[in-house]
Amino acid sequence: MADSKRFDVVVIGSGPGGYVAAIRSAQLGLSTAIVEKDKTLGGTCLNIGCIPSKALLDSSEKYRMVGHHAAEHGIKVGKLDLDLPAMMKRKDTVVKKLTGGVAMLMKKNKVTVYTGIGRIESASADAHTHTVIVKSDAEEKLQAKNVILATGSEPVELPFLKFDGNMIVSSTEALGFDAVPKRLLVVGGGAIGLEMASVWARLGSAVTVVELLPQILPGWDAALAKALQKELEKLGVTILVDTKVTGAETTKKSVTLKATGPDGSEKTIEGDKLLVSVGRQPYTAGAGLDEAGVATEKGRVTVDRHFRTNVDGVYAIGDIITGPMLAHKAEDEGVAVAEVIAGKAGHVNYDVIPNVVYTSPEVASVGPTEAQLKEQGIPYRKGQFSFAANGRALATGETAGFVKVLAHEETDRLLACHIIGPSAGDLISEVVVAMEFCGSAEDLARTVHAHPTLPEAVREAALSAAGMPLNSV
Repeated sequence: MADSKRFDVVVIGSGPGGYVAAIRSAQLGLSTAIVEKDKTLGGTCLNIGCIPSKALLDSSEKYRMVGHHAAEHGIKVGKLDLDLPAMMKRKDTVVKKLTGGVAMLMKKNKVTVYTGIGRIESASADAHTHTVIVKSDAEEKLQAKNVILATGSEPVELPFLKFDGNMIVSSTEALGFDAVPKRLLVVGGGAIGLEMASVWARLGSAVTVVELLPQILPGWDAALAKALQKELEKLGVTILVDTKVTGAETTKKSVTLKATGPDGSEKTIEGDKLLVSVGRQPYTAGAGLDEAGVATEKGRVTVDRHFRTNVDGVYAIGDIITGPMLAHKAEDEGVAVAEVIAGKAGHVNYDVIPNVVYTSPEVASVGPTEAQLKEQGIPYRKGQFSFAANGRALATGETAGFVKVLAHEETDRLLACHIIGPSAGDLISEVVVAMEFCGSAEDLARTVHAHPTLPEAVREAALSAAGMPLNSV
């Protein structure tokens, strides 16, 4: 092995949580190293998740717009044709720019990068010092006062639907099909499954989504999920809810999915590819958690509110700890854990973490649903406004959906917002900011919004929740 190298902080994993933790640690004057098992930085999100999927979603939506809606705008086009390799090349270019950007940030912030599998060992006799072994072609030994575990997550594989990388695939392979499947089967009606269903349906695939629970987007606002299902069905996606998948048979050219319907009847569904998208699970393989004595529960690393594990000097953030598996949640934890290590008051407000699904229309949410508020016995008022009554939405032809604002019945404090409609993922941010500062529905309602803009729909919903609607009945 090479000589030991000493750092104040060693981060294992370079996804959104890991690389942000490394940057903030370095900014705070801590000598920092980051260990990544892959050749490019950025983790799942930048390489095979958030970024490439959004690139394909944008390209496929433009394709659909030209093919189906250009004439509405008085735009005449010739025969529509798809150049899938060019679309994939653009996606890869976007990914390359962003992963290259992360590498540049590491260099600018003087973070030392190691490529290989990072494994933590137990504390040495030298108080509060840990050894991290980086294994690639050779092995390097790093010494760290503090170790941040940020190893992310991986797709859940069902035992009766094993990934083969060809016919039964995860989202990774679904982001890189070399041809549009004539028939795509999707098991799982969550965010990833619906986004991938949207991409390939827009490009011409006959898509069927199978969801075990009674609604797509389980756990989301029921009205929002129902509205999204209606829009996806307009796109041509067949959605089967309350349907249990029991297995699949594959040949070289097709997949036959076996399922049980809500009435108990058996059914088979034919497809050319099968995407299994039933969630993600923490990825800690090879990190040496057991050997180091790091406690876990149900696969997730156990931490306190300062991200400390039971092992002194070892911290964990992101998908491997409790909470939603979201890149922005991991990023905020990355900042907070670095500040905690540096002796500052790092903190994440988990009550105002937004969630977005980038279908068309987009859906976005922050805070509890109506059902959850009722279950908790929290009195609330609801304000809702349709994009069909919003001037900018009418001008652009994107009128599907609504904004729902929930405020406390007694104090008017903002509790939640649920949006389905154009740019929902962008619109949710102003509500998040208002909630972060304990704002009320009236605060949001009395904030001047430019006209005509989509954010006016948020204001109108807040006006309704505050009991003073202007452009709605």
